[in-house]
Amino acid sequence: MNSFAQWLTKTSLSHTFRVQESWLVPGVQSIHIIGIAVIMGSLLMIALRVLGWAGTDQTLRQTTDRFGPWVMWALALQLVTGIVMIITEPARELVNFSFWTKMVFVAIGTTLAGIFLIGFPKHEQRWEALVKSRTFKSMVIVTFVLFLCIIVLGRLIAYDHIWGSWSPATQEY
Repeated sequence: MNSFAQWLTKTSLSHTFRVQESWLVPGVQSIHIIGIAVIMGSLLMIALRVLGWAGTDQTLRQTTDRFGPWVMWALALQLVTGIVMIITEPARELVNFSFWTKMVFVAIGTTLAGIFLIGFPKHEQRWEALVKSRTFKSMVIVTFVLFLCIIVLGRLIAYDHIWGSWSPATQEY
C-alpha cells in the first residue's frame, strides 16, 4: 500500500488537489462531516422508530421512505468526498490503521443499512414482523453504534500514532 500511496501522491490529479488545498481540503472535509451528520440523523430516526421510542404514529414503511433516501444519498456523498480526500493526501489515508478499520466498519454498516433499506420495500410484511424481535432491534442498535465508531475512527485518522505498531503510518517507508 505504501508504494501505491507514493505513486498516487505523484499523479497530476493529486498534485492539482494539493495545490488547491487551502480551500479544497477544508471544503471537502466539511461536506464529508455534513454527510455523516445526515446519515446519523436519518439512521437515528429509523432506529428510534424500530425501537418504538419515536415516530410510532407512522408505519415503518413511512419512516424508511422518509429517511432511507437521505441515508443512501449521503453515503454516495461520503464516497465522492472520501475519494477526493484520498487522492489529495494518499499517504495520510492509505497508510493508516484508523482509515482501514473505518473502511471495514463502513463496509459492514453500509451492508447492514442496505439490506434493510433495499430489502424492506420488497418484503414489507416480513420486516414489520421482524421489527418486534429483539434480534432485529439489536441489529439496529449495532448498526447505529457501528456508524458512531466510524465517526471516531474518521477523527482518529489525524492521530493514527495512538495505535503504535499496529499502524503502518508509524513505520517509515
